Amino acid sequence: MSIISKETEQQAAIFSALADPTRLKLVKLLCHQRSPNALCVNAIAGLLGVSQSAVSQHLRVLKVIGLIRGERRGYHIHYYMNPDKVKDYRELLLNVLSVEETIPEQICQNHCHERRKKDVA
Repeated sequence: MSIISKETEQQAAIFSALADPTRLKLVKLLCHQRSPNALCVNAIAGLLGVSQSAVSQHLRVLKVIGLIRGERRGYHIHYYMNPDKVKDYRELLLNVLSVEETIPEQICQNHCHERRKKDVA
């Protein structure tokens, strides 16, 4: 159906990645960081009060969708938000919550079981 966004799969992946409360806290934390002030796993773990292992797992999910970037500095990788993806994903997510498109009543009439029952009676 052309009315429903073709971007639904990508939107679902983003919502899924952000659905975990710890991961959402991590995103909020990294939104305040830029490349020169990026945070390593140890710093993130300390700030969020979770284990380094948990942080690594959450970072992996966010890297898969491209929302964060890592930059190696010596033995550690420092993480920050990918500004290009943040911009793209903001638009995708806003499209989900948009109320601009309406589904014509004709569609409901063609698919609504209650309506069909009344027409048959």
